[in-house]
Amino acid sequence: MTLLMAGDQETLSMGRPHGNGRATIMGIGKALPEHVFEQKSFPDYYFDITDSKHLVDLKARFAKICEKTTTEKRHFYMSDEWLRSNPSATAYKSPSLILRQEITDEGVPRLGVAAARKAIEDWGRHASDITHLVVSTTSSGCLPGADWELVKLLGLPLSTKRLMMYQAGCHSGCSAIRVSKDLAENNPGARVLVVACEVYALSLRGPSEDHLGNLVGQALFGDAAGAVVVGCNPSPDERAMFELVSTSQEIVPGTGDAIVSKLRDEGIVFTLQPDVPLHVSGAVGRSVERALQEMIEIGGSHLPMTTTMPLPPDLNDEVFWVVHAGGRQILDRVETALGLTGEKLAASRHVMRQYGNTRSSCVILVMEEMRRRSKEQGLPTPGEGLEWGLLIGFGPGITVETILLRALAGAI
Repeated sequence: MTLLMAGDQETLSMGRPHGNGRATIMGIGKALPEHVFEQKSFPDYYFDITDSKHLVDLKARFAKICEKTTTEKRHFYMSDEWLRSNPSATAYKSPSLILRQEITDEGVPRLGVAAARKAIEDWGRHASDITHLVVSTTSSGCLPGADWELVKLLGLPLSTKRLMMYQAGCHSGCSAIRVSKDLAENNPGARVLVVACEVYALSLRGPSEDHLGNLVGQALFGDAAGAVVVGCNPSPDERAMFELVSTSQEIVPGTGDAIVSKLRDEGIVFTLQPDVPLHVSGAVGRSVERALQEMIEIGGSHLPMTTTMPLPPDLNDEVFWVVHAGGRQILDRVETALGLTGEKLAASRHVMRQYGNTRSSCVILVMEEMRRRSKEQGLPTPGEGLEWGLLIGFGPGITVETILLRALAGAI
């Protein structure tokens, strides 16, 4: 495939934005809390802090769940001291919403600002040049919110136009990027800061023999923040890395009960059905097919030709993948459904191993890891050296978000 150089302003046949150029990601940053919990010792620790060591069989089952995740460690904003000092937060069911909310209201902006500063530094401009702010979290619900806090902490202009997305699910990092594309392409000169941040305090709770889906979540989720800067028509002192070509969102029929999160007196109580990986892998194929059709129509002149039309791109040799690390089984099934070779989801699997499922921030961590690997290997684009890619997220609904990406040469 022919590579589009950063800064090229090509007129394309489909998805052409309103005279403002196409939105691109110009800076990426991530942040992790300092408290690290090793997965191999987490079953012992978890059943200790929740005063559940007497549930021997359940602990053995939890240990197997932890092992199957392939996660090696996770980061939590909550410290060991906080966990041990607040038994109502580590019980399975105890009124503790205020306690949990206090630490998330503190942690989301503090962790988010760390990722935002790295993204702004990576972008290379001043925070005062940000015009719009989009913040996503499933972890908090206060007003004024983390978006308001970030304006203060980052020193953004008080005129910054803000959008706060609460309780939007694991796919909301993709949703926030989708919104940033619309803002950038419809507001000349806009520079949009997207921050996705998660603190698990609202959802952490002890084990219950009657709620095994809870155990899966306790073995899976971690805390992290990711941030990107999005804008159109990069100036000479800006570096466009990933062009946001098109976006889509789809609800998978009949899956309303597959991933459910409810806010209760004891915090957020979630239900995860075992057939989630099957639903996700089945839906991804349809989303990918639509995105590939648009890829062909936009970049058809760059793709191999039959006698009448371009051939579909090879999903291994011509496409890179930024897939939400929702769980090992999900990644395995997506890989099989799309016929991908083992290394194509390497960035997602790395994030799964090192951080677990960090919900809305996860896809940004995967994108940052892909860019890091591409640079380390000396490849021509931040998308594993390829031009075309897909960013895919999924969450409650089941909702699948897809963004068609174009990695720009010379942007690493």
